[in-house]
Amino acid sequence: MSLDPETLRPHYTHFLSSGSTSSERILLTGHSHQAWPDVAREGLLEAFTDAALHVDDKWSAVFERVGSIQSVIAREVGAEPSELALAQNTHELFTRFLSALPLRQRPKIIASDGEFHSVYRQLMALESAGLIEVSWVEAQPAHSLAERLAAELDERSAAVVCSTVMFQDGRVTPKLSELSARCAAAEVRLFLDAYHSFMITPLSLKELAEPEVVYLSGGGYKYAQWGEGVCWLRVPRGDSLRPLFTGWFSDFAHLHEPRRQGEAPRYGERPAERFAGSTFDPSSVYRAARVARFFEEQGMSTAALRALSLTQTQRLIDGLSQHFKILSPERAEERAGFVAVETERAQAWVEALRAEGVFVDARGRSLRFGPAPYLREADLDEALRRVGAIARLIG
Repeated sequence: MSLDPETLRPHYTHFLSSGSTSSERILLTGHSHQAWPDVAREGLLEAFTDAALHVDDKWSAVFERVGSIQSVIAREVGAEPSELALAQNTHELFTRFLSALPLRQRPKIIASDGEFHSVYRQLMALESAGLIEVSWVEAQPAHSLAERLAAELDERSAAVVCSTVMFQDGRVTPKLSELSARCAAAEVRLFLDAYHSFMITPLSLKELAEPEVVYLSGGGYKYAQWGEGVCWLRVPRGDSLRPLFTGWFSDFAHLHEPRRQGEAPRYGERPAERFAGSTFDPSSVYRAARVARFFEEQGMSTAALRALSLTQTQRLIDGLSQHFKILSPERAEERAGFVAVETERAQAWVEALRAEGVFVDARGRSLRFGPAPYLREADLDEALRRVGAIARLIG
């Protein structure tokens, strides 16, 4: 089923209107904060209604929606719902993962230098404190990244960390199946950050050679249009890791038993339960559950979103190449859901375009343009026209 932005657009009235005038803004932020469909309000109101009606007994309704979200994620990534732990953000999940590793015996983490700040900053902090060793591997060239990460494996390695899509240029990381096999042979866990893959590029654990060493993480803030607060970690069913950074949701079954000081804390039976956190804002899962239902109603599958995205990103590449050096791959199979260009004045471009009603963002010298399914060809062309006008002013 193909998606028609003209048909989808009326479902996003709140986000697409500027709020102060009758004009519509062009949100090229699809790689970061996508617009929420109008039905997201229904989810938020449902959360309020259940809280008002049930007070502290609302949690059974909350966890019904958690279960529905776990089912959506599981279907998308080839996992089982019971393998998924949810959290407010991926940093929380990543730090739990780190806290579970046998770092005294294996203090080395292998990571690409192209990881997002949640991973990069945390590893830098632990490395600077002398608590771990980090072997940083250059993210480029992408075609050999998996091989170069695997080459760093040794008996001191606890984990390899890599993104399935690089956040600075939208480049898909190839050969992850081979990397999983190399990690399994070395008895090392593989943490994959799939945030820029989820709901925009195909990704399945079933296609990996050794999925049982893979911890896969992502969230719904971007392409799934779920908003903040709904992130997830797939925990292999056969793994015995127990995070030291642990919350009380990790062991509901024994909450009513007497506490015994000096004993190790108990954990849930399933590995994913061990990575559960603590009390969270449940409105996020209500919103996500309602939006996920909207996606199903509109036929917004990953395959359909991917097909539209590739057409949109190619249109952007064709127009932006007249003014910038393109950082994102031009080959469709290597490109994820946004287009990045290089400029020394990336932040100046963000501000200039914002003044003209075009929303983009920057990461260092990378200026990022992210289309979305509610943007028409005319919207993309108008954004490119405004880029051209600004280029004549700021260069």
